[in-house]
Parts: sequence; structure tokens; C-alpha cells
Amino acid sequence: MSTFNVLEIVLKDILLVINPSREDWAIRNQLIGDFRTAVDSVESLRGATVEPFGSFLSNLYTRWGDLDISIELPNGAYISSAGKKHKQTLLGHVLNALRSKGGWRKLQFIPNARVPIIKFESYHPNISCDVSINNLKGQMKSKFLFWISGIDGRFRDLVLLVKEWARAHDINNSKTGTLNSYSLSLLVVFHLQTCRPAILPPLKELYPGNVADDLIGVRALVEGQIEETSAANINRFKRDRSRVPNRSSLSELFISFLAKFADITSRASEQGICPYTGQWVDIDSNMRWMPRTYELFVEDPFEQPENTARGVRSRQLQRISEAFQTTHQRLTSANQDQNSLIDTLVRPQIAQFIRRAPSRNSSAYGRNNSRTYPLVPNVANSPLQFQNEFQNRRPQSRPNTTSQRSAPVQARPNSVTMQRSMYTRPGSSTVQRSVQQAAQSQSQRVWRPRSDR
Repeated sequence: MSTFNVLEIVLKDILLVINPSREDWAIRNQLIGDFRTAVDSVESLRGATVEPFGSFLSNLYTRWGDLDISIELPNGAYISSAGKKHKQTLLGHVLNALRSKGGWRKLQFIPNARVPIIKFESYHPNISCDVSINNLKGQMKSKFLFWISGIDGRFRDLVLLVKEWARAHDINNSKTGTLNSYSLSLLVVFHLQTCRPAILPPLKELYPGNVADDLIGVRALVEGQIEETSAANINRFKRDRSRVPNRSSLSELFISFLAKFADITSRASEQGICPYTGQWVDIDSNMRWMPRTYELFVEDPFEQPENTARGVRSRQLQRISEAFQTTHQRLTSANQDQNSLIDTLVRPQIAQFIRRAPSRNSSAYGRNNSRTYPLVPNVANSPLQFQNEFQNRRPQSRPNTTSQRSAPVQARPNSVTMQRSMYTRPGSSTVQRSVQQAAQSQSQRVWRPRSDR
């Protein structure tokens, strides 16, 4: 059996273990509901809504993935804004409410962070949570990653595998100067943009504006405009018959991903990674990135010119590069067996569980070696649906957004009234199809490691 065939089997074994089950969705939904109850008891947050974002909303979380929650302040139909000091005060009130209510542990208030947050863990199971105020930008970024998963399912699989591999090599922790999970996801986006033939388009072809700058005004109109524009462009890209399909296997994409960034240390001194254009960009030629003060530049395509890898330190960048290099060498060397590959790709506790799994054969896969995941039958289990349910509980009425569509490609928020995108409209058949394509579920109950940061 060839190296690629062995690696393909191992990667799919890993996915069978790390993919969240329906129970994992339900646990997080319940956790958000419990947290919302605590927020409802805070007088200064009367009328606020509790809305998830991050990997849970984008459906890029693993069984032990953490949970990001935004408390959206009431502002009628308009997008709310609040200063850092006000956010610090409100989070202090939330902290007191959580302590009073109980049921949480390791409560930590970090008021002076770039974005003030509260961190805590839930009991049984251990899920780490980060809470911030008015993080609509985070919600929209999460939605985009969810929509990208609908273009090609290999994106989601590759993100989950890369995140687990990065944790195994201790390069997925911004606190220690390595890569955060959002940066890793953007590296996967960039890889699928720059492989040949390309699997994903430059993100400017999905939304030709700067999402963060456009989040001003009536929330329903702004979100609807962004979602409608993106939906039309995604559909246009998927239906483009002139596009040459990329039939690379997951193992081939994973190995080429490692090869692409193996020289990241030397390349990062001169070029930045730009998923918006889908290109390496010379730092000296991009005035938005000057002065050059970062070891690695991975531009946020939805909040340009922010650098999602701004926390990467010089010494850690070398470790990141070495992890790419050594893993690539191991995966492409001859006589690799499944156990050695597993040890290279996952943490020891995950490796042990993979070896204990009752089935490590092709029974979980259908024709053409494609995964046959059990589908989640109820669309309400979608994180996007869950978010919409909370948004619909807002005490203020939303404006009517069911007016006539306009051309989506170059549309900008606040220019025309648009109806909500088919990607997030409650009850739409497109939502059901998107969720079924993106959601991964297992019927068996499995061991759950402690939550990772």
C-alpha cells in the first residue's frame, strides 16, 4: 500500500474521532442557554442577546473545541457599539452574576486584553468559554468560514486535521507566540486558493468589500446585504463550468499544505499571506502593512489590514517552520505504518483513543473513498440556526427586509434593502442542505479530552 493510501486511511480515522457528535452540539447549545440565563439576571444588560461565534458557529470545532460567546447590547434595530471601558464594566457585572449563579469554574476576567473577555469552564464536560461584548465582526467571520465549507467539504476536513496536528506539535497557542486557530483556518483557505487547480477563489470574489468596515447601520439590512452578496457569488463560483475541478485526495492536500509552508520562516521576512487576493504579497509594496513590525503576516480578509498572526514571535516562528518541515519529511518517507503516522499527526491521548476505536476500516466510507457521515436530521441543530433563534428573541422589532433583490456582486450595505440570505434564513431548504453537508455526527459516545485553548 502506498504512503498516500496509508495516510488517507489514517486521516479518515482521525476525523472519525475528532468530529463532533450530535450530543456535542446539544451540550454547547445547553451551555449557551445556561449562560444566557445568567446574563438575563444582570440589570445593566436588560435586552441584550447572547450569540455564539467562532469555531462553533463556523462548524470548524472538534469534540473538545472551545466556545466563543458574544453579548450583543440592545440598540434598537441598529448595530450597537460600546467603548472599551463600558465593556469592561459590563463584563464585571457578568462575572458577578456567574459567581452568584454557580455552575462554572476557573472564572477569569481579562479587562485589559485587546478585546476584554471573561474566560471560564463548564462542568461535565470541560468546555472552555470566552465571552466578549458586541463581537458582531467575529460572528460574520465565522459565517464566512461556514459558507466556505459549503464550497468544498475538504476545507472543513483539512481545517480539523490541521488544528489537531498543530496542537500535537504545540504550535496552536497565541499565548505562547504561535498560531491561533483562526490563522490556521486562513492558512488552509490560502492553500486551497493557491493549489493547482484552485479549489477556493480569492475571497474578494465572494465579497468585494471589507466586512468589518461595512458593519454600520441597521443590523438586519447590513447582515442581509453581506450575506446576499456572498451567497450569489458563492453560487456563481460553484456553477462555473469553466473551472477545472481539483480531484486531490485529503492526504495529497495535507502533504502539499505542509510543503507550502515549510519555508515560512524565510518567506515571512519578505511576503505576507493574503487570502483576500489569494496571493503572497510583498510586504514592502503594501503600504497598509507598513511599518513591518510582525514576524508573520496573515491578513484578515474580513478585517483588512489586521494581522491574524500578530502574536507570533520570532523564536516560535522557527518552531512552526520546523513542525511543517519535519512532519512533511515523516509523511513522505518510505515504510510509514499507521501507528507512526498517528503519532505524528495527533496528541498522545487522541492517538490512544484512535487505536481503541472499534472500527478502523473502510466501512465508514462509501464509493470513491468518500465519507458517509450520518446526517443531523433537525436543521435547528445548526449553529447558524441557533444564532438566529437568539437574534429573533430581541425585544426590539427588526425592520422589514423582504423588499426586492438587487444585483449582488458589487452591492454594499446600506445601499439597498435586501432580504436575508438563503444561507441563514430560518427554515429554508438551502439551510438544511448546507447544514447536512457541513455537519458531521457520530452515533457512538466517545471519550472527551479536556478543552483546549
